[in-house]
Amino acid sequence: MIKFDILSASYQDTKNEKYDYAVLPWGATEPHNYHLPYLTDCYLAHGISIEAIEKAYRQAKVKGMALPPIPFGSQNPGQTGLPFCLHARYETQKAILSDIVASLYRQGMDKLIIVNGHGGNSFKNMIRDLAVDYPHFLIAVSNWYAIVPQKEYFDIPGDHADEVETSVLMHYHPELVDLSVAGDGTYKPFKANSLCEGVAWTPRDWSKVSVDTGIGNPHYSTAEKGKKYAEAVTDKLAALFIEISKGDIYQS
Repeated sequence: MIKFDILSASYQDTKNEKYDYAVLPWGATEPHNYHLPYLTDCYLAHGISIEAIEKAYRQAKVKGMALPPIPFGSQNPGQTGLPFCLHARYETQKAILSDIVASLYRQGMDKLIIVNGHGGNSFKNMIRDLAVDYPHFLIAVSNWYAIVPQKEYFDIPGDHADEVETSVLMHYHPELVDLSVAGDGTYKPFKANSLCEGVAWTPRDWSKVSVDTGIGNPHYSTAEKGKKYAEAVTDKLAALFIEISKGDIYQS
């Protein structure tokens, strides 16, 4: 039986197999309202990755391996002072990604897809730098929560510990969700209209934005909503994995 998840695979499972690509779930360690675990972004990115890898194999027999989820995310002011919220600098994240790419490259692999689950993470400049160092190694990144429009599946999507994240985690790990203690996820947008309109960007000070660390009401969440959304997202990711594995990314 082919293993697609390094968390459960052994060397016995992999030594005689050729994998076409690797997937790196990347999350964060931070509070998610009162009802979700600190590692929510990791659990979600990992669950989405596994489901998409399995679909790609069923559809096209391309083999991917999900690497361990990375729990080190970039955090906003006002979050970093909260208990056990871990902030990883750009340099730290780039060092981690660089070492992973170097390891895979030594082993003869040349394709890595980052499935990102944390809105504070940004990998584009890192990937550009690594493309210079490893010109024949393809790295792509996908924010799983931005692939499919959320409004088609949820009543009131937010952007942190909201109906979307809660529903998808209820689908993958219902034992980790306790809606009975969830806050309402009420938040305050910027007072400055220019920032609200996207004229410029600055990180939100979480202590001035949210009371319970959530942004978006989780009380409309259901596992059924999460399942439907995860299915739509992983359909898209599976197609991406197949195209990348087959080298179908440029016009001939």
